Amino acid sequence: MIFWGSQSGTAERFAHVLGRELQQRFHLQALVADLSEFDPSTIALLSRSNFAIFLLSTYGEGDPSDNTTEFWEWLSKSDGISLPNLRYVTFGLGNSDYKYFNRVVVTVDKLLQTLGAEQLLPVGKADDAKAGTQEDFLLWKETLFRFLKDNFKLQEYEPKYEPSVAVIEDDSLQLADLHLGEPIPPKTAQIGATSSMIRPLSIKKSRELFKSTDRNCIHMELDIQDHPQLTYKTGDHLAIWPINPDEEVNRLIGILGLTDRRDIPILVNALESSVKVKLPSPTTLDALFRHYVEICAPVSRDTVKALVQFAPNSNAKAYLESISRDKEAYAEILTRTHVNIGRLLELATKDDTNTIWSNLPLAFLIEALPVMQPRYYSISSSSVLSPRSPSITALISNTFLVRNPENSIPGLTSNYILSLSNMLVGGRSKSAPGALTYKLDGPSDVLKGGRVFGHIRRSKFKLPIQSACPLIMVAAGTGLAPFRAFVAERARLLAMGRIIGDMILIFGCRHPDEDFIYLDELNQFQVSLGEKLKIMTAFSRFEVGKKVYVQDKVQENGQRISQMLLGDGASFYICGRASMAREVGKEIGEVIRVQQQWNETDVRDWVESMKRKRKWQEDVWG
Repeated sequence: MIFWGSQSGTAERFAHVLGRELQQRFHLQALVADLSEFDPSTIALLSRSNFAIFLLSTYGEGDPSDNTTEFWEWLSKSDGISLPNLRYVTFGLGNSDYKYFNRVVVTVDKLLQTLGAEQLLPVGKADDAKAGTQEDFLLWKETLFRFLKDNFKLQEYEPKYEPSVAVIEDDSLQLADLHLGEPIPPKTAQIGATSSMIRPLSIKKSRELFKSTDRNCIHMELDIQDHPQLTYKTGDHLAIWPINPDEEVNRLIGILGLTDRRDIPILVNALESSVKVKLPSPTTLDALFRHYVEICAPVSRDTVKALVQFAPNSNAKAYLESISRDKEAYAEILTRTHVNIGRLLELATKDDTNTIWSNLPLAFLIEALPVMQPRYYSISSSSVLSPRSPSITALISNTFLVRNPENSIPGLTSNYILSLSNMLVGGRSKSAPGALTYKLDGPSDVLKGGRVFGHIRRSKFKLPIQSACPLIMVAAGTGLAPFRAFVAERARLLAMGRIIGDMILIFGCRHPDEDFIYLDELNQFQVSLGEKLKIMTAFSRFEVGKKVYVQDKVQENGQRISQMLLGDGASFYICGRASMAREVGKEIGEVIRVQQQWNETDVRDWVESMKRKRKWQEDVWG
């Protein structure tokens, strides 16, 4: 049994990969199960002739994924539970930039052992902070396979690809029958509870926030007036569903030799009852690669190894074999080029540019590529001031390659947002020569005129109910987004004659003349709020030889901050990258420790108490 608990879909995908490989390598029949669809109590009924594998993700403040909640609560209560027959292995997905790195898998492992279960292998852990999730999974999987051979005396067979889905062309299907790009909500979205329905949202206005000529940050306001069922509250998130760029769609379809068949209807059917097709069907090849799978994602070494059997010639086969065997060699390639699936197939056949991968099954690509997921942005507007016009603040991501700094890996959703913004400025395209292009009108022109597929996700990152409660807000970069809304809302309350608490906003960026977003608005808030708002800034590239970060400002103003937290009952907020939040959290802990003359245990208990009371809140990302 392979049980998965997944928030973004990675653990789920790993579980299905593992299930297929156990069948191919050892002829083991492995049932892959969503933890939310499995009665936790029946795990105790597994016999010792079987063993369980748990692939569990951790997100947020050490939280289990939505589909793991019932299993998590069942284990945590553990009243009358005994698991003497259960043998298991565990693998966790997490990010060491977060304080509670892989907390879910570590906790589950301890609870299972406490209840009498037998751990067959040490806990495996993936660390996304180092972009090593795929490689960590591959190394753990190899360890698992060696264990099975050595301890279960299983015979290992040469892996032979066996598809779990069938891709069938069907010219009889009509255009009205096809899914041409409308997003399919993730199962974990829990529509109606934590997320709204997905709708095409009109872009009301868009503007550039950076003064720098080589970086972009877009403020985009959307209009939900046409969707009365959509509402948001200050602090919520807005999800944007991206589209793959034209260049990569055309590249992949071309290298497969399917350019003339890109619009022919296809059916994607499961070959076994236990397999669930995650993609909409029927569809077309163009819609599949443009809207439904992430063809721009980097390719794992595991996938490279599996591609060998489909190589169109001996040179391509030798190339793939060589880079898939050597972790360091493949890592070196990644530092020089952005190896997505289309570019990898081109690299393998670079000696003959006319070669196509005609033997590569579409079923393999559907199984190997991640399903398209939305990207979430903290809403930067107040629902009190702009109830029908939520806004987002998007930093345009371009990761420069270590060994080839003239090239970069463009962020999928952020560059899509930039292209939309460029199109809307002045009512015409402002895209620079060579910029990525997209099918901005969307499927069946449903996004024509400046629209984007999006939905609202509820958040617990909220202002205190009492407006008199003091606030301490720490942000770097676009982490300022929700605090723009917080301060605007407090300013409105003060203008209405309400009592509001003192606020400290600590904000960090590179340079005040380049990337200090919302500067004019913050100055206006400072005038209207007066002594109620204190803005402290940290610039990492302003003075030569002197880098100042937000945690430095926390230390510098430690006495005032500790007074507000301990004496005035202030609420504390952090928004930005997880690595920044971790450093700020350490500095706050040190400030409180010194002021109170506490030990580390006292500080940890205080922080945990603050979080339980919702007096310490974080909205962070990797």
